Amino acid sequence: MLETVRALTTEYDMLPRGGRVLCAVSGGADSICLLHLLHSLSAEGGFTVAAAHYHHGMRGEAADSDAAFVEHFCKERNIPCVVERGDVYGEAERLGLGVEETGRQLRYEFLRRTAEQLGCDRIATAHNADDNLETLLLHLVRGAGLHGLAGIPPRRGAVVRPLLTTSRAAIEAYLAEHGLGHVEDCTNSDDSYARNRIRHQVVPVLRQLNPRLTESAAETMGYLRADNDYMNAQAAAACSHARWAEDDLVIEAKYIAQLPAAIAPRAARRMLEMMGDGNTDCSAAHLKAIVDLATGDDPSAVAFLPNGRLVQRVYKDLLFTTQSDPLPPFVPTPLNLEGETAPEGTPWRCSCRAADCPPAGEEVPGAFYLARAGLEEPLVLRPRQTGDEIALPRRGGTKTVKKLFIDEKVPRRERERVPILADGRGVLAVAGFGPDKSRLAQPGQSAYELIFWKKE
Repeated sequence: MLETVRALTTEYDMLPRGGRVLCAVSGGADSICLLHLLHSLSAEGGFTVAAAHYHHGMRGEAADSDAAFVEHFCKERNIPCVVERGDVYGEAERLGLGVEETGRQLRYEFLRRTAEQLGCDRIATAHNADDNLETLLLHLVRGAGLHGLAGIPPRRGAVVRPLLTTSRAAIEAYLAEHGLGHVEDCTNSDDSYARNRIRHQVVPVLRQLNPRLTESAAETMGYLRADNDYMNAQAAAACSHARWAEDDLVIEAKYIAQLPAAIAPRAARRMLEMMGDGNTDCSAAHLKAIVDLATGDDPSAVAFLPNGRLVQRVYKDLLFTTQSDPLPPFVPTPLNLEGETAPEGTPWRCSCRAADCPPAGEEVPGAFYLARAGLEEPLVLRPRQTGDEIALPRRGGTKTVKKLFIDEKVPRRERERVPILADGRGVLAVAGFGPDKSRLAQPGQSAYELIFWKKE
């Protein structure tokens, strides 16, 4: 198992030497195996590990017990751990989405936010080879193109899956070998979920036909993934001709219209991904509608898409935009330097207190420390302004806040509600993303300790 994990993590640069990996931990067998394994490999690999557990606000006391188990597991091993509670049912009702999709969105938002706050370079999830097999079968049942049949990618940006080529049986053997306990989610036995029916009723029959089913499927998905990556690269090259017009994306229709039929829909999907307006999981029919706009001769045709998006033909151009009006900006609010600040009109909150910057690794989870020397008070929480720039830790160079929001897929209508912490010299931090690295305190320096969080 170790050699399998080492091969995959090396191939996809999952565990950067000198970096930090945030491990998503539910408390189940897979995630406990992953956390223990990463913690064991961290010394020889030259990286550090932190853990994050998202409490979905579901399953009552059982979920409370899961969170407590994860916290205890991490405390025993001195692994930094962040636990956050959400309200999946309430958010699903507000968004008009299914509970599973909402839970996934909230969980990944939490992981990205926590990774930024803790300075993590990667987010590791515990998807395994059997999960990938089940995903392939689900896509076959529902109907899918090459993108779906390629299965779960080993890496997507900062999100990595070190166990993706490891079977569930190998994971269980690892837990037994190391005497590791874990929790069981009662919903895993509920066959009202399609994935559980696949796992309990379909896979056993297929495994009778081919005992190496998991391995064979993994090989097939690897071949399909290589083909898929090549065609995606061709689509991305075509989309490099797109340009921004404020928050809208524009491309000459010819760049999509002239693509082969296998690549044009991928270019349409890539354009939606570039928009950064939330879920881009459009159906094949939606993508075909975009391609039809590009190849058609109606100079003002429109394709309406999910989540309030639309694509409009404007003579020779395609305009990717949104129907929903942005929420109004909140009122700028002075930061309370000794307590909590809750700007009206935004769900974000910020706590601040004076403190010396602690040594690396001893920071309060989720906190960052601004050097007091050089601050030009007052410090204010305000909406973004034209020209705002920030250089986030571990993110390379300086980037405009506008481009940051686009790249990180902050929904357009939400962008005016994300607080910017600023002083007289400029941006100090962006809620949910972190501080400007040039304004951070060094260990031992006088600082302000700040924590941003969203009110439920």
